[in-house]
Amino acid sequence: MGNHVSSSGEDQILRLDGEHIMLREFIAEDLDRFHSLTWQPEIHSYLPGWNVSKDTRKEWLLQYEIPETKRFLQAVKQKEDVGELRLRLGIILKETGELIGWCCSGIKDELPWPNREIMYAVSKDHRGRGYAAQAAQAMIRYLFDQADVEALCAVALVRNLPSNRVLEKCGFDFQGKLEIEQDEYNSYVLRRSNGERAMTE
Repeated sequence: MGNHVSSSGEDQILRLDGEHIMLREFIAEDLDRFHSLTWQPEIHSYLPGWNVSKDTRKEWLLQYEIPETKRFLQAVKQKEDVGELRLRLGIILKETGELIGWCCSGIKDELPWPNREIMYAVSKDHRGRGYAAQAAQAMIRYLFDQADVEALCAVALVRNLPSNRVLEKCGFDFQGKLEIEQDEYNSYVLRRSNGERAMTE
């Protein structure tokens, strides 16, 4: 398993390989499926603010999210600092090609350094199969190996037991509890040296 970029004419799409899933850049054709996923109660109960109107989702995806991912990947290609750029990738089930969730990385202002976060969500129809962990591991490998990121953080609502298990499985170290917008979260950190060890265990 590894990372690769496939080309189609002038367009290049990043794909990160997992066992049963892959991560790839969002494309315009993902809009309908992406929008429907954000409205699953099982997702927006843990990710409030993601379930916006379809017009807003379209504007965000096409005007901000896809272009910013391109800028992130261009910075990586040119071996520049990614700074505060965000990387947003869809989780694709290899067996069917279906978009079943997403895995993203960006700066989380509420946290002290290191505050480059990874976060993920998987459709209610595909939970309990290890896909979130596979996605997170693929994202971690890419950020540590290609984007020269030294450390990652993650937060999970205390009540979101599956998400906490994913972070522990990926080798994140528990840092303590914190409150964000009146919700209680567990806070985690993974440093590159520890991440490399976790990926080989």
